[in-house]
Amino acid sequence: MRLLLVEDEPEMAAALSAVLLRYDTVVDHARTKLIAEEAILSHAHDAVLLDRKLPDGDGIDLVPLLRKRHAGVPVIIISARGSIADKIEGLDTGADDYLPKPFAVEELLARLRAVLRRPMQVAPESVQLGALSFDLDSREARVGDSTIELPRRELLVLECLLRRAGRTVLRTSLEDAVYGYGDEIQSNSLDAHISRLRRKLADARSGVEIHGIRGVGYLIKAAA
Repeated sequence: MRLLLVEDEPEMAAALSAVLLRYDTVVDHARTKLIAEEAILSHAHDAVLLDRKLPDGDGIDLVPLLRKRHAGVPVIIISARGSIADKIEGLDTGADDYLPKPFAVEELLARLRAVLRRPMQVAPESVQLGALSFDLDSREARVGDSTIELPRRELLVLECLLRRAGRTVLRTSLEDAVYGYGDEIQSNSLDAHISRLRRKLADARSGVEIHGIRGVGYLIKAAA
């Protein structure tokens, strides 16, 4: 999952990012409206956490842009402005939820799970390819009764490929799935993840193969 966090308080942003990373989430952090606008226009996100009091204005002004650019993306406003009028304004603008600060991180995570359970379309809970089964909710890869242990970025690569099994996935799409906005990406980082993932899938006798399409990207399919 890729999430946009619009928050100008460094400590709050760092704490939330650290928690979200534990749940295999790529976090794009924007501390101003301008940076957030750039992120919205350049990337697609699965959810947005949006503060209101930003150095260059009210974060609520970003909601119409989000709705125009990515109509179905869930938006949770997290703000110290917690009056009834503030909440009504935020929800009427188009946000899916409004959580006043201070809040318990556990409550934020529960609300995030809730809005993410409102899919734009019915999606499968798991993907089966060859002998490999991948749970899209828990991000668990299994062959039979055995779990394939994968670090976060390899899991994200595998999920991105499996969601488009049999089709070529562009390098840029894979990098977007794995790296956050502003992360430094070494030229061979993605290839290194793919190489390790291939080896682990082969060792697990998963019955799937990852093929490189020179200069374009990668695809995953069942082994012949």
